Amino acid sequence: MDVTLHLAQDPEADELLGRSPLAALVGMLLDQQVPMEWAFKGPRTIADRLGAEDLDAHEIAARDPEEFAALLSEKPAVHRYPGSMAKRIQQLCQYLVEHYDGDASRVWEGVGTGGELLKRLEELPGFGKQKAQIFLALLGKQLGVTPKGWREAAGAYGEPKSFRSVADITGPESLTKVRAHKQEMKAAAKAAKAAGGK
Repeated sequence: MDVTLHLAQDPEADELLGRSPLAALVGMLLDQQVPMEWAFKGPRTIADRLGAEDLDAHEIAARDPEEFAALLSEKPAVHRYPGSMAKRIQQLCQYLVEHYDGDASRVWEGVGTGGELLKRLEELPGFGKQKAQIFLALLGKQLGVTPKGWREAAGAYGEPKSFRSVADITGPESLTKVRAHKQEMKAAAKAAKAAGGK
């Protein structure tokens, strides 16, 4: 895995995401309740604070939880909820150590079908169906992981030339399109809620 991603809109953070399967997974985990760029910059910030070039699942899993939470809480915080996200990152790393010997790329390497890969992603702590489908679409669209049926397994996120999620962001222009799509979806959900409440 060595591609250039444009999710953090920060060259150093994006470089790490493009070469580190664990950093990409952690970025995806952090991508909730904060702007996408902030979430995907997180893995680089964590690596820097650990004094490392990359994230190591074994090391993070074994860290003292309070110490790790404090590391994420330092200003600028890695997330709006650094304490709970520190716990989730450690749970993810512990799961990877237990099931994949700490190697995040083994989650998708050698997987026969998109359905199987989706199942594996959904089993990761902190990954619900939507997050798993978005990450699956990112793997297929930008990271060259394309098992049979991956687009179908990724649902709408797997559609070519769509601008629905981080899987579709390849630069500033596509970022703007994804943002616009998300705002439309929020507005539609808000309108539906208002209509239902009458």
